[in-house]
Amino acid sequence: MGGGSTAPLLAAFACVFLAVFPPVASGDAATLESVPDLVKAMYINVESFPCVRLLNHSGQVGCSNPGHDKVIAPIVRFGNRNDQLVQPSAVLLPLNQMTDFFLRVSNDPELYRKIAGVLVEANGVDNMLEFSPDRKFPQQAFAPYSNLSHHWNPTGSGIMWNKYDFPVFLLSEESTQTLQNLADKNEKSANGYLANVAEFDLVMQTTKAGTHDSESCLREQSCLPLGGQSVWTSLPPISNSSTKHQKPIIMVTASQDSVSFFRDRSLGADSPISGLIALLTAVDALSHLHDISNLKKQLVFAVFNGEAWGYLGSRKFLQELDQGADSVNGISSLLIDQVLEIGSVGKAISQGYPLFYAHAAGNSSISMKMVDALQSASESLGSDNVKVKPAASSNPGVPPSSLMSFLGKNSSTPGLVLEDFDSQFSNRFYHSTLDGPANVNSSSIAAAAALIARSLYILASADLPIDLITLNTIKVNVSLVEELIGCLLKCDPGLSCGIVKSFISPSNSCPSHYVGVFQDLPAGTQFPSYADDISRFIWNFLADRTSSLAGNSSSCTGQCHDEGEICVGAEVEGGGRCVVSTTRYVPAYSTRLKFEDNVWHVLPVNSSDPFSAADPVWTESFWNTIGLRVYAVQATSYDWLVLLIGIIITAASYFAVIVGRSYISKIIKRD
Repeated sequence: MGGGSTAPLLAAFACVFLAVFPPVASGDAATLESVPDLVKAMYINVESFPCVRLLNHSGQVGCSNPGHDKVIAPIVRFGNRNDQLVQPSAVLLPLNQMTDFFLRVSNDPELYRKIAGVLVEANGVDNMLEFSPDRKFPQQAFAPYSNLSHHWNPTGSGIMWNKYDFPVFLLSEESTQTLQNLADKNEKSANGYLANVAEFDLVMQTTKAGTHDSESCLREQSCLPLGGQSVWTSLPPISNSSTKHQKPIIMVTASQDSVSFFRDRSLGADSPISGLIALLTAVDALSHLHDISNLKKQLVFAVFNGEAWGYLGSRKFLQELDQGADSVNGISSLLIDQVLEIGSVGKAISQGYPLFYAHAAGNSSISMKMVDALQSASESLGSDNVKVKPAASSNPGVPPSSLMSFLGKNSSTPGLVLEDFDSQFSNRFYHSTLDGPANVNSSSIAAAAALIARSLYILASADLPIDLITLNTIKVNVSLVEELIGCLLKCDPGLSCGIVKSFISPSNSCPSHYVGVFQDLPAGTQFPSYADDISRFIWNFLADRTSSLAGNSSSCTGQCHDEGEICVGAEVEGGGRCVVSTTRYVPAYSTRLKFEDNVWHVLPVNSSDPFSAADPVWTESFWNTIGLRVYAVQATSYDWLVLLIGIIITAASYFAVIVGRSYISKIIKRD
């Protein structure tokens, strides 16, 4: 057979194929000109966000295909009218029914066996009043008090901390509409030969390797530890030559990472990004003071990463302090006089004015002075009408926060957490996909920044008389707050916004506040490997705002030559500039991990660390690809029908060939 004769056969095959397997996607079959066109017509790749498999020292949580292969199942709606399954199915689920569904699945083995996968719709959330997949007392193992029955997060269901041996994806708004249409078609053609199915590719390497906890998966190298980079800075810069005359430190902290049921939809607008934005804005306000070096106490700002996963950043920061690591050169834990944490501050507008709550650690005189400083700052704001109250004495202690790490290290540490709630989270979407930009108020964040900036000036003045003229000049840039909300919580402009691109070249426009994984040991405190977009922006922003220009302010693309200088904006076109600033990265990963011989090892519990035994040692499984697509298939009965017709045609063809050959042989013999 000649090569040119295959084209008609392929064309004929395509026609027969399209007749038997009509494409799911819209489009005219006549426009198909190649195999890729045919594949594109048959399959729809669905925009979605996966729930992935995570491991800790005691087991697994999250989602994964049950075996080594893709999962294929018909798409069915699941809801009030249809809450039973007759076969393994890809369940299309409204977001507002997600909590009840997963609680039921966890307690109904028969239903669990019929779940091939779950597709969570993105729309229909307008009437949702609450949704939190975290626990009612998040990270209670790290609480420095014994009352663990308090419900800080009363809407919490805890469903994100269970293990699900089936894939779960959150759909985008566009793909939600597509899947709803396909589910409707399946309902209407229940007795027909066509079915629209979902194909889930969520095969985790830990499943393939048979590793079921962090220690085994790290040993078999089927996972990596969760972690990232924290950032700290001082205002004004700390001179290494003045260690003998160092001032007491006021530590100001915030968190930069969040978590949700779905890995890449962890915005955390109120919890904790509102606090991060307030910290950055307060630093900007204080950076304009000319006499800040004359204050009696040193201001140190730290933004911790990995706090949603066992307070990785703050606990590693304290360990680095104990070990005198280069990442914390210039400060000492012995000099930390007080800790002020900015928590969730995006929802403080109550009765028309911002109202914040000061959660003090213990009843020490220094903690009370911190509360007094906040109230004095509140009074100085006058017509802005920003209020602050001490949290209820009936609370068991401070709410879930990085301050718990400091208290675990030293229970007498004077500290305070500023929050937008008293006894229960005001954020009803804590650690969920719904904690987005619409869940925070820019005026509330700006009020918190002003309150923090002025109270820090009062606290750092110590026993010096407060210069009211200087105090009243401390004002926050409200436009900066609004810009940072757009940069850190939205895709448009997202990390393509002007202030971010003035410092770094972001890898993505849409921000994500998931901590990520730590691949190996970092090199250096200025340009560590694997620092994500958010950490690099925070480092550059803080370095810029807390800096003084270097003697030689020439452009730079990496290290600066003089001691105490760092290169800000090194990633941008044209290079950055050298400035004098004490701004450094600090690695954020479990204190029970050690990287040795190119492998991560889990260390035994450290008896000197009260939280070592509570450390979950979180890891994330490897995977090759993650994907979700849909297409149409015919029913099994139709397969048998096609097979039967094929057998009949084959038999008839064979019989025709035999008869034809016999007939031809007879003709030839006659001739």
